[in-house]
Amino acid sequence: MLGIDELTWGVLAFVVLAALFAGWVDAVVGGGGLVQLPAMLLIPGITPVQALATNKLGSIFGTATSSITYYRRAKPDMRTASIMAVIALIGSFAGAFVATILPASVFKPIIVVALTAVALFTAFKPALGAQAALRFHGKKHILTATALGAVIGFYDGMIGPGTGTFLVISLVGLIGYDFVQASAKAKIVNFATNLGALLLFVPHGSVLWLLGIVIGIANMIGSYVGSRMAISRGTGFIRAVFLIVVAALIIKLSIDVWNENIAPLLNG
Repeated sequence: MLGIDELTWGVLAFVVLAALFAGWVDAVVGGGGLVQLPAMLLIPGITPVQALATNKLGSIFGTATSSITYYRRAKPDMRTASIMAVIALIGSFAGAFVATILPASVFKPIIVVALTAVALFTAFKPALGAQAALRFHGKKHILTATALGAVIGFYDGMIGPGTGTFLVISLVGLIGYDFVQASAKAKIVNFATNLGALLLFVPHGSVLWLLGIVIGIANMIGSYVGSRMAISRGTGFIRAVFLIVVAALIIKLSIDVWNENIAPLLNG
C-alpha cells in the first residue's frame, strides 16, 4: 500500500498547499473537494478509492475546525443543524455504499444541469442570502431541513465534490437563511457527511492514515482562516466566492460528463 514515505517532497508540498486552499474554500462556501481530491489523484500509485477515502479523513479535520469557529462566532441554530447532521451522516453512509455498486457517471449530467440553474438563479438574484427570511417554521422547517440533510448527505457519500456548496444554496434558497448562517450550518452537516463516509471506508482499509493526517492539519489551518474571514466579511464576500466555486464545479463535472458519457459514444 502507498505510504507517505514514498512521496517526493515536491508532490507532498503540492498536496499540502492544495489542502490549505481547499480548507479555506470549504470553510467559506464549501467545494474544497474540487481542489483537494484532484490534487491527491496526482499522487503516483494512489487508487481512486484511496484518494476519496483519505480525502474524507483530511476534510473531517477541516470541517471540525470551521464548525467550531462558526459555532463560536455565528451562533447557528443548533436544533436545525444537529438534526440535519444526523440524517446527513446516515445518508452519506448509504451514498458511499451505493458508490461501490453504481458509477457516479450516471448522476453527473443531472448534477451539471442543477448546478447551472443554481448559478444563474444566484447571479440574477443579488439580494438572495443577504438577510435571513425563513420560509418555514415549526415542523415544516424541521422536515425540510431533514430532507435536505438526507439528499445532500447521500450525494456526498456517493460523489462528494460540491457538497458544502449544495448545502449552502439549499439553506439559503429553500429555507431562507442568510449566507453566513447557511455556511455555519453547512460546516456542521458537512462534518457529519465526512464521518458517515469514513464509517464505510475505514473498515475497508482504504484510508492512508499518515497522509490523511498531514493533509488534515493543512486543511485545519485553511479552514480556520477561511471561516474567520467569511464571518468578518459577511454575506457579500461569501456570495462572490460561492459563484466562483459553483462555476468551477460546473466546468469540472461537465468535463467528467464528456469523458465518461459522451466521448465513449463518439469513439465507439
